[in-house]
Amino acid sequence: MSSSNTDPPAVLLLSGGLDSTTTLAIARAEGYRCHCLTVDYGQRSRVELDAAPRIAAALNADSHRIMRLDLRVIGGSALTDHIEVPKDRNLEDDGIPITYVPARNTILLSLLLGLAEVVGATDLFIGANAIDYSGYPDCRPEFLDQFEKLAQVATATGTEEGARFRVHAPLIDLTKAEIIRRGVELGVDYAMTSSCYDPSVEGKACGRCDSCRLRSRGFEEAGVPDPTVYA
Repeated sequence: MSSSNTDPPAVLLLSGGLDSTTTLAIARAEGYRCHCLTVDYGQRSRVELDAAPRIAAALNADSHRIMRLDLRVIGGSALTDHIEVPKDRNLEDDGIPITYVPARNTILLSLLLGLAEVVGATDLFIGANAIDYSGYPDCRPEFLDQFEKLAQVATATGTEEGARFRVHAPLIDLTKAEIIRRGVELGVDYAMTSSCYDPSVEGKACGRCDSCRLRSRGFEEAGVPDPTVYA
């Protein structure tokens, strides 16, 4: 789908993973001109970061920026610190795993909000999911609702112009299988994406971290061949 200057602008967090890629496809299908932001926050996996520019180009994003922000300085997560990534964990465990990056989505959405003001957008897209996920508190509807309220009072656009910011999380109540089916309907090539928290040096998925297992189960339940290359 090509963009038109009459289409509304939107900003979108693009990690290079399955969920954010599907979110971009949905936003484009809904007629938004998407300005994508990928944040290199020092995460263990670099494969997603390499995939993000290709995904943005394939899905006809209007622009794509990569920002470097080193959250390894804070640490406290298996994704940003010298902590082993859990493998073969019980996916039904209600506890928040050590792969949670402290305040990550608060930080990333704040950066996205800044980009929204610059490009004149009031619609923010994020691939947050509260069904097939690892239990992160910043992937829940309550968090996104509160961030919307913050955006109104934290920006010149909101306070002086009365603009109404909206945080769109189209995947929030979908299972991974439903997400994959929706992406397939929209023509997403999931071979472009990467989800693994701890890929090999060759970029192959470990197949055992929470993200790999949720992804694999999603493809199986969706009845869609899994294009992931596992170690």
